[in-house]
Amino acid sequence: MDKKCMERGIENLSAEFGEKRVKKAVEAVKQFQVDVPSWTLGPFGGGRFGDYTSPGYARNIYEKLDDAAFINKLTGAASMVATHILWDFSEDGMEGNFEIARKVRDECRERGLYLGGVSPSYFLKGSENGSFISPCPKTRKRYVEQTILGGKIAKELGNKVLGLWFPDGSLYPGQVELRDSYELMKKTLKESYAGIPKDVLILIEYKVFEPNTYSTVIPDWGTAFVLARALGENVGALIDLGHHHPIANVEQIVAMLIAEKMRSGFHFNISYALDDDQSVEPNQQMARIFYELYRGGAVAGSTSRNWAYMLDQASGKENRVHAIIHSIDSLHLSLAKAALVDSEKIQEARKSGEIMLANRIFNDAIINADVRSIVAKARMEKDLPVDPVEAYVKSGYQKKIESARA
Repeated sequence: MDKKCMERGIENLSAEFGEKRVKKAVEAVKQFQVDVPSWTLGPFGGGRFGDYTSPGYARNIYEKLDDAAFINKLTGAASMVATHILWDFSEDGMEGNFEIARKVRDECRERGLYLGGVSPSYFLKGSENGSFISPCPKTRKRYVEQTILGGKIAKELGNKVLGLWFPDGSLYPGQVELRDSYELMKKTLKESYAGIPKDVLILIEYKVFEPNTYSTVIPDWGTAFVLARALGENVGALIDLGHHHPIANVEQIVAMLIAEKMRSGFHFNISYALDDDQSVEPNQQMARIFYELYRGGAVAGSTSRNWAYMLDQASGKENRVHAIIHSIDSLHLSLAKAALVDSEKIQEARKSGEIMLANRIFNDAIINADVRSIVAKARMEKDLPVDPVEAYVKSGYQKKIESARA
């Protein structure tokens, strides 16, 4: 999109939605930041049903940072890198190492990046029978210590965000006692929480299933909510879009968490089959989710109220750098649509009982608005490529890393 086309698009949107609302949408896009997941850039994912690895994948954390820096250069929205302790800060894959984390933080700085959200790795070697609900006290102790280390890394080296996802659950009825598993999870969480600085935002993620198919100990937002409230004010829920049944009203979950003043977080991806492998699409659901976040002051607002935002994707059959840039572009488009919604006009329609009119006004922005000119203007004002995906394709970066890392 050239400047003339962008200006014409802004003019048309201003005529329909108002100049003030369009300006706010541009500013929201300019402010938005999302953590790039280090694991997406490595060999992880896509190989569960074969030996496929993404072309030019990063072989170590430092090559991951190189890719992240390139992504941020093109998008201006990815200055933080989310990490997993046992993948990124460990020598043996069993114990985390603070000094390795410090070195990674320093390497981030050299590339103009920051260490973002930190996650303990509860699902690697030693967690065959669970992590926080493991019947082995030594295993639970090891994971508690890793969680406390994660809190220390988050506070001293990162952005003070600690994300927790547990694989704990069961494959068959009778394999575990459901109530006992929940109570042990709660007990072990409290042990960990006692050692984590209280200015660290702790996010508890939930998942319908996978790797377990009959039960997961934290299967839904309600369980995450109850556990968070049992711990403290600095604990929230971590919503992963791919961790829900396909018909779940995720935007309503967002609205309820905001209403309860529980600062939370989001793992962005897209899912057609209750998993979180695929890249983000700028679809209606994503725009509706962003409407609740934007209307609730959880995005592009006060830093003390902003939620923590991360990507979590690692699908096979795609170039990962390309996929992440595409996801960020999709998030920008979704946020721009959300910021255009005329909530005042919708409220007037509601008062007069015009249900369909309220829906049509809502969808004028969420479905019908072409917001590419808003996103383009935001990027032009930040001296960024108007189309970062096109810039990636033309850059030759993919060919370069495939050759260098062969």
